[in-house]
Amino acid sequence: MATSRSTIDFILDQLSAVPSVRVRRMFGEYALYCDEKVVALVCDDQLFVKVTSAGKALVGDRYAEGTAYPGAKPSMLVSADDLEDHERLGELIRATAAALPPPKPKKAKMRKTGRR
Repeated sequence: MATSRSTIDFILDQLSAVPSVRVRRMFGEYALYCDEKVVALVCDDQLFVKVTSAGKALVGDRYAEGTAYPGAKPSMLVSADDLEDHERLGELIRATAAALPPPKPKKAKMRKTGRR
């Protein structure tokens, strides 16, 4: 079951106070970026946030683990109640992004010149 666009629109609306959030469609599902870091996946209309110490501390006893797809690393499964609380959700996404290392620089692509 693929994630519906209405779910993505809802999550982006909930995170509208976080200026550096965007999504990218990947393999029929979505990756959620903050500060150009992948902080979460949205699969089957559920939000799976990368596990960090800062995120676990924020979530506390509401912590639940799940996998976005078979073979994926465990992630924090965000409950419906936490999705509804835009302040709590924004804080979780910002804390997760801050705890993750910077993205690796992209390698320059070789240009085809047609010369030999």
